[in-house]
Amino acid sequence: MAEHTSSSITIEAAPADVMGVIADFARYPDWTGEVKEAEVLQTDAQGRAEQVRLVMDAGAIKDDQVLAYTWSGQNEVSWTLVKSQMLRSLDGSYILKPAGAGATEVTYRLTVDVKIPMLGMIKRKAEKVIIDRALAGLKKRVESGEK
Repeated sequence: MAEHTSSSITIEAAPADVMGVIADFARYPDWTGEVKEAEVLQTDAQGRAEQVRLVMDAGAIKDDQVLAYTWSGQNEVSWTLVKSQMLRSLDGSYILKPAGAGATEVTYRLTVDVKIPMLGMIKRKAEKVIIDRALAGLKKRVESGEK
């Protein structure tokens, strides 16, 4: 089984508000540094994204990928890679837990396998950078009150 990288952050907002930002893919270019375009390709019966195309630009790595999303209740979403130019696989999730007094603990887990050879240590460091930037961006976006 592939190793995953995970990190958590506390956001001063209710889980529903945090998930609202996570689920709003059209706004990802506004608050994530790496996502330049986001397009929902398919939705489920509740209107939540099931497949999303993301155009990524993380400096040396540029990619056009499609991810499949699975929503588990109101506080968890996971995704897996459908297609990519640079990645062999990508699995991730956001898990939200109430943290008292209107706060939410957000845990982001990520496992990435690139098509080009890369040392495991370097890959995990890259995963950690991606996670930390995403969590910091999510926290800033949610706590700013922007929709």
